[in-house]
Amino acid sequence: MEDGTQQLGHCMVDMRELSANPEGLTAAGVMLTPQLSQMELSLACTDLLPPGRDRKPNALVQVSVIDPHKQLLVSHACTEIVEANKDPLFLTGVTFPSEYPASPETLVKLTVYDAKDKSQESSSFLGSATFAVGDLLRAKDERLTLSLRSSDGVCAAGTVVVSRLKMGEMEEVDLDHITTELPSHKCPLVCESASHSCIDRDNNPLTGPVFKNPICKVYRFQTVDSKWMLVREQMEECTLSFSIPKQLLSLYIQEDMSRVRHLRELGELSPHWDNLRKEVMTRYGGIIGSYQETLAELDKITGRSFKPSCCKAQKSLEFIPINLHTQRMRVTCPRKTDAFYDIVTVGAPAAHFQGFKCGGLQRLLSRYESEKKSFGKRRWQVDTAKTSRSCLNKHMRSFCPAFFSTAYQCIYYSPEHTAKAQEVLSTVSLLQPLISILADQLLQAAQEHSSSGLREALKNLSDKTEQFVHTLKDELVNSALLALHAARPGYVSKNQKQTPVQGGQHQGHIHQGSDQNQSPVQGLPGHSPATSITDSPAGCNNVEASQTTTRGEGGTLKHQDSIPHHKEYDEEEWDRVWANVAKCLNCVIAMVDKLQEEDGSRQEPAPEQQLADVITSHHPGEWREQLRPHVTRLKECVMEVVEKAKRAMTFVLLQEAACSIPQGFLLQQRRDVVFSQALAALACGFVMRLYAGMQDQGFLKQLHLVGLVAQFESLLSTYSEEIGMLEDMEVGVSDLQRVLFQITEAKTDDLSDLQPLVCGRRDHFFVEVPLPRLVFQTLPEEIRGGQPLRVFPVLFNVGINEQQTIAERFGDISLQERINQRNFEMLEAYYKSLSEKVPLECLPCYQTQTDIKELLETLGQNVVTKKRKNVEILWIAGTICRRLNGIRLTSCKSAKDRTSMSVTLEQCALLRDEHQLSKDFFIRALDCMRREGCRIENVQKNIRCRKYAFNMLQLMAFPKCYRPPEGTYGKVDS
Repeated sequence: MEDGTQQLGHCMVDMRELSANPEGLTAAGVMLTPQLSQMELSLACTDLLPPGRDRKPNALVQVSVIDPHKQLLVSHACTEIVEANKDPLFLTGVTFPSEYPASPETLVKLTVYDAKDKSQESSSFLGSATFAVGDLLRAKDERLTLSLRSSDGVCAAGTVVVSRLKMGEMEEVDLDHITTELPSHKCPLVCESASHSCIDRDNNPLTGPVFKNPICKVYRFQTVDSKWMLVREQMEECTLSFSIPKQLLSLYIQEDMSRVRHLRELGELSPHWDNLRKEVMTRYGGIIGSYQETLAELDKITGRSFKPSCCKAQKSLEFIPINLHTQRMRVTCPRKTDAFYDIVTVGAPAAHFQGFKCGGLQRLLSRYESEKKSFGKRRWQVDTAKTSRSCLNKHMRSFCPAFFSTAYQCIYYSPEHTAKAQEVLSTVSLLQPLISILADQLLQAAQEHSSSGLREALKNLSDKTEQFVHTLKDELVNSALLALHAARPGYVSKNQKQTPVQGGQHQGHIHQGSDQNQSPVQGLPGHSPATSITDSPAGCNNVEASQTTTRGEGGTLKHQDSIPHHKEYDEEEWDRVWANVAKCLNCVIAMVDKLQEEDGSRQEPAPEQQLADVITSHHPGEWREQLRPHVTRLKECVMEVVEKAKRAMTFVLLQEAACSIPQGFLLQQRRDVVFSQALAALACGFVMRLYAGMQDQGFLKQLHLVGLVAQFESLLSTYSEEIGMLEDMEVGVSDLQRVLFQITEAKTDDLSDLQPLVCGRRDHFFVEVPLPRLVFQTLPEEIRGGQPLRVFPVLFNVGINEQQTIAERFGDISLQERINQRNFEMLEAYYKSLSEKVPLECLPCYQTQTDIKELLETLGQNVVTKKRKNVEILWIAGTICRRLNGIRLTSCKSAKDRTSMSVTLEQCALLRDEHQLSKDFFIRALDCMRREGCRIENVQKNIRCRKYAFNMLQLMAFPKCYRPPEGTYGKVDS
């Protein structure tokens, strides 16, 4: 029995999950109504007989349930240890939630032990007693006094008093008895439950379609005015841990398959470019296959809602966030409104499976872009000096071996050009079908002879077509078309068919009709020699060029030829095709004006003369028939432009992909992994915050006018592998700026239809959050209209462990300083925007009267102050986030140990600052939450052991307020 006490004492009963019964849903669709009341018990003992006369017992009570049907003894709960007291009053309660299959016939066994140490690893039996639940309910004042029997069943070992605790009633407790009889590290009252019912669901908006498997704890603490507050903790898993990464994987696969398809649609290319295309397609195929395999593995997992910290480096789970949980603290004080404080805890978004030997994303991406840029410059120098092909190859091998295999024969485009190409592809893919739909709606309005409908349809069509034209008004498209033309088989450069001309004359021809930089085509490999234009992007290709550059009079550069030309290529063709869209739109507008004028409307059209000539050629007749030719021509022109633009931009992306082999593809995979983890955590926090603020009109106004700030708190050190984790996390959090949220109306109130959905592509994602119809209708019109909602992610990091001590004394903490400084500036900019657009009355009220502007000034001072382990940065940033209605997230390596210390400290600080927690109770409340609260249950869920992964030597380096109570830590496998 001594060896089994620890394991038995903390075994939790596996509760049945609530069924998705529509009748159990409230109008909000996010709260469940309890059908049965719960039962909570408090325990105390008197006249306990110690095992020896030399000391008083250190008592604890093990609570077990006897199943009347199966006759099985199931461990249910355990109290805390009350040291050296023969009349202990236990401050840990016992909860039988409404979902638990307890009945009046259920038997409960109470076993009292004498614990020899605080870890409860060894204990001796003192006595036991059994009672039926029905007996307690029928007893006077619902209170039973039972005799404890020793192991022989004869001798009395004392008594145990069982009382039913009615939550919500602020019972009077003998404070003197508590403070004098209990050691200072114990807490006033703790009730525990493995279900939602410990919290009043009728008033709790947290429970819902994305939160499950809750664990609840309840405490009672004294305030400075000797009153009692009731504090409830609730920790839950989130279904988004798996659903968001799975949706992202599907989108990644779709996007990469689309790129492969676009590459195939480029048409016939010369052997060199065709080989590049095949290699790039092979790389994409490898990524697609890997992602499909991962997605298939994730689809096999059922019933799981979080990834334990011990699985952080498991390949099949690398897209899943580590140990993602939500935690809510609800505070009930006499004659005051309940207050809620939410936080999301998650392991730092990082690619643990890929490792950190070469650093994290921030360092790898910076090095990668720097090498590409430097290589482009060096390539120009070598090319200009007419270096031979063999010398160039040798130069490239020594300078950048990673790019030599294939990338040395591609065109280098800057990251800005690549981003622009992705933007053009994405925009035209969205606008082309939309323009087609709007054009059909215009014809339908014409069919109905609806003047107002015709005008409205025309306005929508004009807006989208003008947006389409504006998107393509970029010289990159034209220059890329020329580059693609030069990559076709049978290409003949201009210098092969005519006498070279002077550079000044040729450049005048090139710049005709444009004042922007021209094509990046430079002596394409596999074709005849040619030279590069002076102002185009640097190329990283090994060019068989015989360019001669001489300096004429006045220092003017002369080139044999600057851009290769096909004898049939017309550089102005793109301009004509692109302009035809605008001309066709003008024809449509003029025809509509003419039709309405003939119908007696008081429009005053002002078509150009040539458009009027086109219109007058039509005989009066049906509106639809007169409009059809113009609309058809518009759709055809749009389709022609889309096809050309897609091929041009795909060719640009082919260069980027070719120049990226293999490092770029590996970095993209790492970035996908980190972003997946970060987005799952952010989406969880957004949904949690939205549910909590559904009835707060000020919050909803802030949401659609400005957006929300999401503050990530990190406790990673800047030493060893955790530097790489922090570098990954920095990029992952920054990439969240590409995410927009949108609230939609759910198809039904079924839980499956209330799951958030992700759509989009890597450069831009939307997260749709469905709400039931009745709730959706209560939202502001702007949100109901589908307005995109922004989130502003900021990251603050302060390392607190022993590795940070080494980094501060002997290493480098510049990464942490740079992160904190940059994100402080972002937070300051967000507050400036918020104060300009939203009345400060919309922000929540707090007891602390410090102005947000003053808090920002203090934060700025702390960010630039050279102070070791300056955790005040985290405290102030967290306070500002809550004052701004923001989303709070806390991370360390596994969100298990350091995160637990931070969350419990923040909760107790809120109780002290906002609810007048007595100073005498601060440390006791802190130790209680760490010893018996939700965070130790989180540790149990992750590693099957109730020990924080610290040792005494490590804790000596921790700030004192981040150290766990004695007996709650040790060497464990985390």
